[in-house]
Amino acid sequence: MSIKSIAAKLFAQYIHNKVQTWATKPVETQEKVFRDLIEQAQNTQFGKDHDFANIKTFQDFAAKVPIRDYEQLRSYVDRVVKGEENILWKGKPIYFAKTSGTTSGAKYIPLTKESMPYHIEAARNAILSYIHETGKADFVNGKMIFLQGSPILEEKNGIKLGRLSGIVAHFVPKYLQKNRMPSWETNCIEDWETKVDAIVEETFNENMTVISGIPSWVQMYFEKLQQKGNKPVGEIFKNFNLFIYGGVNYEPYRAKFENLIGRKVDAIELFPASEGFFAYQDSQKEKGMLLLLNSGIFYEFVKAEEFFTENPRRYTIGEVELGVNYVLLLSTNAGLWAYNIGDTVQFTSLNPYRVIVSGRIKHYISAFGEHVIGKEVESALKEAMEDTDVRVNEFTVAPQITPNQGLPYHEWFIEFENEPENLEDFALKIDQAMRKQNTYYDDLIVGNVLRTVVITKVAKNGFQEYMKSIGKLGGQNKLPRLANDRKIADFFVK
Repeated sequence: MSIKSIAAKLFAQYIHNKVQTWATKPVETQEKVFRDLIEQAQNTQFGKDHDFANIKTFQDFAAKVPIRDYEQLRSYVDRVVKGEENILWKGKPIYFAKTSGTTSGAKYIPLTKESMPYHIEAARNAILSYIHETGKADFVNGKMIFLQGSPILEEKNGIKLGRLSGIVAHFVPKYLQKNRMPSWETNCIEDWETKVDAIVEETFNENMTVISGIPSWVQMYFEKLQQKGNKPVGEIFKNFNLFIYGGVNYEPYRAKFENLIGRKVDAIELFPASEGFFAYQDSQKEKGMLLLLNSGIFYEFVKAEEFFTENPRRYTIGEVELGVNYVLLLSTNAGLWAYNIGDTVQFTSLNPYRVIVSGRIKHYISAFGEHVIGKEVESALKEAMEDTDVRVNEFTVAPQITPNQGLPYHEWFIEFENEPENLEDFALKIDQAMRKQNTYYDDLIVGNVLRTVVITKVAKNGFQEYMKSIGKLGGQNKLPRLANDRKIADFFVK
């Protein structure tokens, strides 16, 4: 064992002990974070507008600070972007993470000197947690790749801005610099397809041990590697044994990945966003990711089924239950307050607090009152694929409300790597799995309001073409698993 491996194990033990100090005191930890946030933001414009000086309890906060999304917080954010100080958080941010996808163009999410270190620390601790649990540390001697956005940053009123993954690239610890790939020059390539080709050339003959990125884009990298080497990725990179991912559920990709790699590899799931780093998988044996309660973020939870009612109840960490679908709200040391990031989570454990990402509050199908969420369609597909040779590259689901004939239905657009022998039987398996999970959907099938699932096959690379057509190919961009309209569906129907 190398000195580097031994050092990694010792450091992993130290970090594990440190994590336990707050993970075993969740309520007290969150109360302290809450008090610190309110105290530090009292003299900001937001703090004055919302009477932070007189907020003593969470109940006070919930009464004075309404739930907001980006558009509702935008009047404050715009002032920060203009260069004003002490608006949402003390002083000015050190970066803006620029993202797209809102109704009125780009979002500028502030990153402060207080919040930025937690993004780096959480990613590091996820790997150290894996080392502590498994005892595997040899991978630290090999090369690691992080498929991410360009690190080239712009500037707006004296504050640097770029994609979060590009900003994070500036904070890679020195002890990882020699191991890290691709090169800076390759990382700066903007066109995703050109970038992936360059990464393949750079990494092909290297000792790659860790590969990280959003599964759909890592899949593209693996396919190009396989084409170049004419053999599985696991034979090209014999010591590759750890895949780190975030942003989407890995399960729909798992069979395809194992086929591309030629064997199973361990995986670590992360839950990062521009607004904060919320959770990471701390165990290979337990389901879910450890919610980071000591990272400058105070969490609130609203039951998804109640979210669109007037004044829904807001729960704190000590009040949540297992298996309930919650909308995640954040108050952070970057100046976001009771902020709805749009993600929904479910708790898989309350000791410690672990979550899975169950979907997006805006990404659902309820054209007929069925309330179908992302987790349900992913689970249904996984169940239908079990004990078969079926492999799926990508998929999305949309309602068909006005078919040319017959009852309405849910239309599944699937890009198969390996097709099922009988498409109708496979669709029926998906439908049965959906009905088991969702009683509303089952009632609609039983009541002849909906017919069973219909599958529409998508040509190879069809989803890549769709993402390219909307300017979101590669990087941190993700395809919605489902939608309550047919915007994506119409692209494939055409």
